[in-house]
Amino acid sequence: MLSLDTLVKTTDARKRVGRGGSRGGTSGRGHKGQRSRSGGKSGLRANFEGGQMPLTRRLPRRGFNNTRFADKISEVQLSDLELKFEIGETVNKESLISKRIVRRKNTKVKILGGRELTKKLIVTVDAVSASAREAITKVGGEVTLTGE
Repeated sequence: MLSLDTLVKTTDARKRVGRGGSRGGTSGRGHKGQRSRSGGKSGLRANFEGGQMPLTRRLPRRGFNNTRFADKISEVQLSDLELKFEIGETVNKESLISKRIVRRKNTKVKILGGRELTKKLIVTVDAVSASAREAITKVGGEVTLTGE
């Protein structure tokens, strides 16, 4: 029967420092200082150097990454076109947004290959991979790139 006196502890007792044993009163933590206190070692960042300027901040930054102005590209798989579009339909940004394949309006669309396509589609997007272009034209579809 379950009762309070028969419950099994689910956690171990916390290690209490300086309560006897072979390491003496400070239990191998030395005297005073941040790392001798509870939470002292775990509360430090990985690159913390005791107040000295960390190596990651002493070294110069290199390179330039202009992601703020880079074009945002939504990638669409051929398998998505196979599932959501019928034979002879036009695939463009508006139709992809209406079928909820692409979620953002201010993005460029790129069709990626990797799968077989069995439906003839008219594709008008910003970019198409070589394997996707080959798969679309193999079944008689058309690929047109928008010049935005």
